Parts: sequence; C-alpha cells; structure tokens
Amino acid sequence: MLRSCARGPQDALRCALPAALPAVCDRLRECAARIPEAREVLTILEKCTKQQCKGDFPIVVFEGLDATGKTTVTQAVKDALDAVLLRSPPACISQWRTIFDDEPTPIRRAFYAAGNYILASEIAKASTQAPVIVDRYWHSTAAYTIATEINGNVQNLPPVQDGVYQWPEDLLKPDLVLLLTVSPEERARRLEHRGLDKTKEEAEMEANSLFRQRIEESYRRMMNPACQEVDANPSKEEVLKTVLQLIKKHCAL
Repeated sequence: MLRSCARGPQDALRCALPAALPAVCDRLRECAARIPEAREVLTILEKCTKQQCKGDFPIVVFEGLDATGKTTVTQAVKDALDAVLLRSPPACISQWRTIFDDEPTPIRRAFYAAGNYILASEIAKASTQAPVIVDRYWHSTAAYTIATEINGNVQNLPPVQDGVYQWPEDLLKPDLVLLLTVSPEERARRLEHRGLDKTKEEAEMEANSLFRQRIEESYRRMMNPACQEVDANPSKEEVLKTVLQLIKKHCAL
C-alpha cells in the first residue's frame, strides 16, 4: 500500500514529486506487489548507469503542452542537425504508460520520473555520438505534477525559487531547454485537426483553463536549467529557424 505523506497541498505536492532516484525507486517498490509492471520498471532502472556522463555533443530538450508542435519541430531539428531524437517516456517502458496513467498521482509520477532516469542513460550514450534532441524530460514531470496537486489560479503555486522547480541533482542535465508555446485558440485548432484520443490531463486542460495556466506558469518557473520560451504560433519553417538560431547561440556545434 502506498504510504500517506501529505497533510496539506504543499506536502501532497512533495509527496507526488519524487526528488531523486532513491525516492522514485521506493515509490515503485511500494506498489510492485499490486502492479507487476512496476517491478519491470525497477529492473530496467537497475541496469541503467547510476552516474550518467554526458558526451561531447549538446543535449536540447523541447517542452510544452500537447499540440504546441513538439513532434514536428523535434523531427525537423533532428534532420537539420543530423541528431539523435529521443522521447519521454522511453520506448522500453512506454507500453506501460496507460497502466500507470490510471494510478494515483504519486505512482503515476514515479513512473514518469523513472522514465527520466532511464532516458538519461540513453541520452548520455547518444551524446557521445551526435547532438541529442529530447521530446519532453524532467520539466514535464514536474510541471504536470505541480499543476495537478495545486488547485485554483497561478497565485496558489509554490513561490518562485521554491525547490519543486529545481532540477534533481542526480539527473543528467541538458544544455538547453526550449518551451514551445501557442495561443489557446491555435492549440485547440491543432488538437481538433489531429483528431486523437485525449489523455485525462488533456481533457482536464480543455475543461479547466486554470489547470493549463498552472502548467504553463510552472514551466516558466523551472530553474537550473530554466526553459527558454519559443513562440510556436508561426509557420513550422519560421519556428524551426528560430529554434536553430537558439541552439547555435547556446550550444557548441
């Protein structure tokens, strides 16, 4: 049974957001008897390098809500830079995503946090060969957890500089994080055009604009590294040009 560790909103948030790999593993072990896939995730985690060493090539992460253009942009950047493209959660555990999405927030977030550590091992290896482009990483795990656990408007979020926005010390850090943003109207248009089934969180964002605002503001408060915001409303060609300029400015290629 999952241990209770929350007394108020801030306690619930810290309970739901594992701060380091040992906490992630503890959370998965607590539910492994009931969820066999949690044992599988732990087995994969144990095979990953505990201390990931970054290679000589840059690591660029793309974050943002669904339908902000991450898939299109990351593929275009991969082609332009002859880079390796990786996604979170990594392919080796993504088949269990629907199982954990139906679990309570602490278990669901432990799964995605575990995916970040597994992904970090893949990123470290790939960065010795070529630039690495990553479609979502730790910032997504944190932003969605914060927005889920804190209710109401953005004023209720933990204050700027709070530790919940701080990158975990034991997780491989990217060189650059780009946050793609579009207007609510454009995002709704793209979602309708895609015609895909919505996740629970996506449905919540459509029904509750405050939830979306909390996610976006949480992204903006992330630290070490912070997210650099990119307006993804223009054409994909214009967005790609902007993104490549930022990568050239901030990364050694």
